[in-house]
Amino acid sequence: MKRILIVEDSKTLAKLLAKKIESSLEYRVDVAYNFSEAKLFLKKYTYFVALLDINLPDAPNGEIVDYVLNKGIRAIVLSGNIDKNFRKKMLEKNIIDYVNKGGVNDINYIIHTLSRLEKNQNHKVLVVDDSMVFRNQMKTMLENLFYEVITVAHGEEALGMLNSHLNISMVITDYYMPVMNGLELTNEIRKNYNKTELCIIAISSNNDEEINALFLKQGANDYIKKPFSKEEFSCRINNSIEALENIQFITNHANRDFLTGLYNRRYFFENMNEYMQDISTSGEKFAIAMLDIDFFKKINDTYGHDVGDRVIIAISEVLRANTNYRDIVARFGGEEFCIVLKNINQYSVPEILEGLRKEVEDFVFVLDEANKIRFTISIGASYHDSSDTLEETINQADMNLYNAKQSGRNQVNFG
Repeated sequence: MKRILIVEDSKTLAKLLAKKIESSLEYRVDVAYNFSEAKLFLKKYTYFVALLDINLPDAPNGEIVDYVLNKGIRAIVLSGNIDKNFRKKMLEKNIIDYVNKGGVNDINYIIHTLSRLEKNQNHKVLVVDDSMVFRNQMKTMLENLFYEVITVAHGEEALGMLNSHLNISMVITDYYMPVMNGLELTNEIRKNYNKTELCIIAISSNNDEEINALFLKQGANDYIKKPFSKEEFSCRINNSIEALENIQFITNHANRDFLTGLYNRRYFFENMNEYMQDISTSGEKFAIAMLDIDFFKKINDTYGHDVGDRVIIAISEVLRANTNYRDIVARFGGEEFCIVLKNINQYSVPEILEGLRKEVEDFVFVLDEANKIRFTISIGASYHDSSDTLEETINQADMNLYNAKQSGRNQVNFG
């Protein structure tokens, strides 16, 4: 479990913060009431983040901040000092944030910030700027927020990175760059990635308001004007990532089966209609397989519907693990599943599906020490003919599934 260190001489505030963090987030919290106690904790443990009061009885001038940063631990400064110059001086240090100790809202803000920092570890950010100084500045600020960061100097390099790194969540691009400027890069990126898949943040010192508007029209999520403060940069980046997560959550909820996490019937038909349009000129071939669990009603009757649901989840994981990442595995309802094998020749289909059938046959679902459930699947498949509609191919696969079950189950019927 990750640890948080709170260094705060107000015992009331420190205990309140610790209680809130432990009840809201999965962290172990240590509390030090002075610099000396903090040193002992820091000698013993490694911390995810430290929350630091800068006016301690034995360190009244913020000495704790430099000490913690030198230990390589990221820090959020807590202070009741609202002097702008002092705040600016603190923010020049490599801290995450400067938070006023004003009340409950500030505590809630700290909780939200810690949660955001935890989630940021799941995101990769691509920084595109021909200035090494700005690249390094942004890299430092982003890494301080726990993002994984890749930096490149040109738009062409950025496109190459996007092709080789499929899990980039955000691109931050400068406007002025040689060969391909940031506006052109934004336009190229949006040809392959929409706003639900990837954030684009444009950065420029240009005073022309039209450039701002053009970036947004070309598909940028936000525009930051140079020079910018660390706080503005952090807030805009985090807000954009949070918006992306929310959109993806809603989209995922609409496209995924609630029990298994596989694609649902709705997504299947939307994706396949787009896919068939895309391959209409390339001539790429695919096969559709319909399958269901043999004698599934017996499992439900014997062990109950809760166990039946767990069996469905288990087989979903087997199907997902034994298909290509480009293929579609969807749950159509109950114990019925549909698989699309993309970019495949008809001679490979029986071998792949037979391998899938064997994986399920060999799988053992352990309910408890006394109950181990084995089950099988029947599969019906059809190779798509360019003259057939999607529905016709599915119907043929469904008919082949019926034949497989009529012929004794636990087999593949392909034709």
